[in-house]
Amino acid sequence: MDHGAGREMIARALNQKTAPELPFAAFLDLAQQLGCTGIEARDDLGRPFFDGLAPEEAGAMVRARGLRLLGLSEVYPFNDWSEIRAAHVQALIDTAQASGAETVSLIPRVDGGGCEDGLRQQVLRDVIREVLAMLEGRSVVPLIEPIGFSKSSLRHKAELVEALEATGATGKILLLHDTFQHCIAGETEVFAPWTGMVHLSGLSEPGVALDERQDAHRILVDAGDRCDTLEQIAALRAGGYEGAYSFECTAGAVQTHPDPAAAIDESFRFIETRLSA
Repeated sequence: MDHGAGREMIARALNQKTAPELPFAAFLDLAQQLGCTGIEARDDLGRPFFDGLAPEEAGAMVRARGLRLLGLSEVYPFNDWSEIRAAHVQALIDTAQASGAETVSLIPRVDGGGCEDGLRQQVLRDVIREVLAMLEGRSVVPLIEPIGFSKSSLRHKAELVEALEATGATGKILLLHDTFQHCIAGETEVFAPWTGMVHLSGLSEPGVALDERQDAHRILVDAGDRCDTLEQIAALRAGGYEGAYSFECTAGAVQTHPDPAAAIDESFRFIETRLSA
């Protein structure tokens, strides 16, 4: 595959959500074929991380293909804190450390609970302090992903950045910028210095509302994209973000595509060509 002729490459990455039916080794081969910087592994695909391989073995498989294990997903809802939630976060950090994964993803509650103004900010700060205490002696960086749903307890990145600064977590915990979530939250500002990962997906169907009802229909980015994905990437790059851009698509047409390498490469090429214009 010719990945870079005539255009500026971005740091390509692939989230397992985009090709969930592939066995772990085949998924790594796909990412290598696409010229990716690295991959994100998940444990919510109906099977354990790495298809049950030991974390150390899985990490070695990733690195043997010249890839980085960019992250592990996920704990939900991380800000509905309890002893059980704390154990889940600790286990995710431990698995990441053992496998050599660089980050772990933490997702806020989106069930309408914990949304009260004042309460949600205080809870967020309290939980960030709990997570910070788990990072002692670890190289793993937690990523918190604001979710733009109307019932989300953390919709806006500005609120997360305020909490990170208030708790002394700047640089130790970063945010995950999701182009779909950014769009439906109605946000305009990006926070490149606080961003540790970018998730890409698009919505091209005309006439549908751009809201949480489309969460299961996120596709590869194309010329019909309505999420302003290209503008978001340009803003992040202008702000100094130099990290990975990882496709996290949820539409069945993407997840079961007969030639995922061709489809994903076409979308990456579209993005890179437009950014280079």
